[in-house]
Amino acid sequence: MRSVELAIYADALAGEAASMAARAERARSRLSQVAIEKRARAQVGGDAIARLEAFGLLGTIDEQAARAELRELESSLEALEELQTWVEEQLAESTALSH
Repeated sequence: MRSVELAIYADALAGEAASMAARAERARSRLSQVAIEKRARAQVGGDAIARLEAFGLLGTIDEQAARAELRELESSLEALEELQTWVEEQLAESTALSH
């Protein structure tokens, strides 16, 4: 396999990994928001909570879905990193053979 092809593929994988890592970070952020909202519900008056829910400012995040998404993203990112390692090893071998 040519080094150029491997390098292009490695770049594409790196871009996908960055995108996936950003999506995982957004899922973590949503879970943090859920935790904050839970604490707020315990300390903020019921009328205020009802108004905030009516405006869609509280309770808009599905915690179970966010946790499932995060697990899936972390698992996929792990698999992607394994593929990246293999491609980089192939690239290193290809580069060494061409010199």
